[in-house]
Amino acid sequence: MVTVPARQGLEAVDILRRGAGDGVGPVLHDDGGDTLGFVVPPGTAAAWDMPGSTCTETEGRGLSLNPDPEPPVEGSDWLLPPGEADLATDPAALRAALGEAARLIEAADNCR
Repeated sequence: MVTVPARQGLEAVDILRRGAGDGVGPVLHDDGGDTLGFVVPPGTAAAWDMPGSTCTETEGRGLSLNPDPEPPVEGSDWLLPPGEADLATDPAALRAALGEAARLIEAADNCR
């Protein structure tokens, strides 16, 4: 799972939904609304190097993606639940979307 600040994550979700390609997989948000977590394929953490984000490995435990009301991580809820999204977000597409989101946020902040 790739975790990012909520503002950047929401921008990235919009970018991924508008763009061509694989789209966006399930996304969690924490109860405080501070972060978003993108479900990515197994093995992504080994090569993840995006500043401002973290990628956690499930160490073989996997992540249950049942579309029931209970999210798989305590203290979170679904922004995009399984069943309404692809199985996982492509790491390369997510990296590009997060980079674009960071640039958009920086430009917007500099216009103030």
